[in-house]
Amino acid sequence: MNPVPTFRLAMPGILAATTLALAAFSMSAIADEVKFKLSGDAEVPPVTTTASGTAAITVKPDMSVSGNVTTSGIAATMAHIHIGKAGTNGPVVITLTKSGDNGWMVPDGSKLSETQYQAYKAGELYVNVHSAEYKPGELRGQLTPPNKPKATGYGY
Repeated sequence: MNPVPTFRLAMPGILAATTLALAAFSMSAIADEVKFKLSGDAEVPPVTTTASGTAAITVKPDMSVSGNVTTSGIAATMAHIHIGKAGTNGPVVITLTKSGDNGWMVPDGSKLSETQYQAYKAGELYVNVHSAEYKPGELRGQLTPPNKPKATGYGY
């Protein structure tokens, strides 16, 4: 009995299964790159300001975080990523570092805990930029994963 014909018949199935497994693995390893706006309307409670901001935050499956925030019309004193649903305030997760007059960066090596990562996946992280005038926060934007529907609440 010659095993070669049997192997030849099985080869397309083996290749298809391998291709599907690799595709599934590579899809789960893709980082989320989230771009969003920050406004006073999204603060809790909302604030009236002409300031505005944009953020580009990347969250990888290994729970590492990178990115930056750019603001205008604000003399920002601090910026953070917080845990909290839209319409609620919560504790600081990552303190951002100043980068230029109107910029903030996620520090190199920043990583979420498992609980924080699950909160991110649920759309329950936000960026908050503070000022001397609005110490609790002048600008806010919810960090919503690409596959999660946009949060509703203050300013949305």
